[in-house]
Amino acid sequence: MPSLPELARSHTDLDADDVGWLQLLMADWQIVADLSFADLVLWLPDHEGKGFWAAGQMRPTTGPTAYVDDVVGTFIPSGRRPVLDEALAQGRLVREGDPEWRDDVPVRVETIPVRRQDRVIAVLSRNTNLLGVRTPSRLELTYLQTASDLTQMIATGGFPSPGQRSDHADTPRVGDGFLRVDAQGVVEYASPNALSVYRRLGLSGDLAGSSLAETTRALVPPRDRPDEETLSAVLGGRASRDTEIETDGVSLIVRAIPLAPQGGRIGALVLVRDVTDLRRRDRELVTKDATIREIHHRVKNNLQTVAALLRLQSRRIAEPAAKGALDEAVRRVGSIALVHEILSQQAVEEYVEFDEIADRLGTMVGEVSAVGAVIRVQRDGSFGSLPSEVATALAMVVTELLQNAVEHGYAQPPADGPGRIDLRVRRPAGRLQVTVEDEGGGLPPGFDLERSTNLGLSIVKTLVESELKGTLRLGPRPHGSGARAMIDVPLE
Repeated sequence: MPSLPELARSHTDLDADDVGWLQLLMADWQIVADLSFADLVLWLPDHEGKGFWAAGQMRPTTGPTAYVDDVVGTFIPSGRRPVLDEALAQGRLVREGDPEWRDDVPVRVETIPVRRQDRVIAVLSRNTNLLGVRTPSRLELTYLQTASDLTQMIATGGFPSPGQRSDHADTPRVGDGFLRVDAQGVVEYASPNALSVYRRLGLSGDLAGSSLAETTRALVPPRDRPDEETLSAVLGGRASRDTEIETDGVSLIVRAIPLAPQGGRIGALVLVRDVTDLRRRDRELVTKDATIREIHHRVKNNLQTVAALLRLQSRRIAEPAAKGALDEAVRRVGSIALVHEILSQQAVEEYVEFDEIADRLGTMVGEVSAVGAVIRVQRDGSFGSLPSEVATALAMVVTELLQNAVEHGYAQPPADGPGRIDLRVRRPAGRLQVTVEDEGGGLPPGFDLERSTNLGLSIVKTLVESELKGTLRLGPRPHGSGARAMIDVPLE
């Protein structure tokens, strides 16, 4: 399905500012669709004047749809829908005299010119399924009147507002709670859902006839009203923006859209939403995240304590083989502790940026080899973000491969300066491929990974095949001396 910018670029003369205006309209047109009980379709005039392209579609949540199928991307030639041509040419709202029939459903069609500054840049069609029309209540009449005000503002370039956009992903919709206030901020109508929201704040009477700002101030303690200016502007319907009101037990988001169908402000549409449960869950997630990070921190501390005890024991042992085994254990415990240290510092515990871990592991194992030669680990490519369970096993694998390259690849000091180990990373679709290459002495004659008794390689093979569900290959470096280890693991 083509996007609005794609259609505008391919088939119209609209510039970037025009497209930006239409995107602002589409960001808020769910409100217009719900108040109108109608489907909205945005039509862009073809640059050759041959017709219109459907660039957007919105169905109402308050009534039945008039379109069973999506129409975005379709083309209507000029003359087939005269109301579109009239709205574009005359710059006024146009309504068809008789309803048209679609799939045995009568549909009333109205077209609204979309004006930016002094130009009509598109046409908005409003399509009402007449089978869903019933005797209107006061709620429905107020909805329709407010929708009429907004469509007149669209036709004169007064809506959408080019000012500040909502900062809330959970901004209220019409069905959450609807109020209409006059130019002085006095409530003319409040929907049952809006009344329920204010009942949560402690309201005992009715909202109609009262100042919304003053009523809200009476219900919300001063300590919970840090920004009085914004609160007054939104609740009074003077500013097109939203604000959040939070007391000890209730959290609300309030949004205002000033209404000025003839140019002068006659009042405002105010939407309210009770987000108490959402904020409670947000706080629980924050607490959970902090708890998990604290657990990672304590696990890291405990592992470092274990490593310190092993290191202390290693100093008391004279036997070289036993001392070497304890030193390897210290290194392996340290690599696991490093993953938990990174996880303890991140806000999202499910994933970890692995590049920092790989670089620190390279520094840890590559500083000094068994014979005192400095080895440099050079990383090429990025591991990116990995699931924490993958990161823990991968840290062990990378540590063992690097350590194996240091100990066995450079058993003798390099003759021409510091040794080098290349750590190359690639992430083709759905996979992670890691290669470790050294320029050392290479593999011993007749080496067979399956028959190797090396503990480090056994750990790597087990982790790669069992934990990471991947493959491990070990062989000579393709060009020059040295060895190459390759792992290939799937990433879901």
